[in-house]
Amino acid sequence: MSIVTKRGDRGTTGLMYNRQVSKCHPRVEAYGAVDELNAAIGLARAAAQHDLLRDNLTTIQKDLVVLMGELATVAEDLPRYVKDGHSLVTPAMTSSLEKWIAELEAAQVSGKGWAMPGANTSSAALDLARTVCRRAERRACALQETGQLHNPEIIVYLNRLSDLLWVLARWVEAKQR
Repeated sequence: MSIVTKRGDRGTTGLMYNRQVSKCHPRVEAYGAVDELNAAIGLARAAAQHDLLRDNLTTIQKDLVVLMGELATVAEDLPRYVKDGHSLVTPAMTSSLEKWIAELEAAQVSGKGWAMPGANTSSAALDLARTVCRRAERRACALQETGQLHNPEIIVYLNRLSDLLWVLARWVEAKQR
């Protein structure tokens, strides 16, 4: 099957379970921003010099696939989505981010110079991912404000992830000095 389907040529796209919406629908904006975040984290993972960082970023990317799937599913289809074996974003996912943040903060990472990304390729990629994460969080908040976000843990997860990406960028800068 070709990637060229022409189904989107009129400005619509499909959500889970064949629901069609405009390509600029807030739900599409939200999962699209998370897709960009996943790509940015992929770049950060490719630039990483440490196995621990690469492995954990891979885990986060898998979490983001879960998050995108949930965002691409309207509330009335969620029971079917879960029945079909798909996962939802959980507090346990957020807790794993918080645990990693605590471990990094225990290393007393400095925030000096954080406003000027680019100390090295790896930290710059993490800072880019952080800013994309903040955009994804804003898009999820827009969904929440219109009553279309059924799981508030999505915003919590994205907020914590942006915190983690900030700390990771500082950790990488300290490691590569």
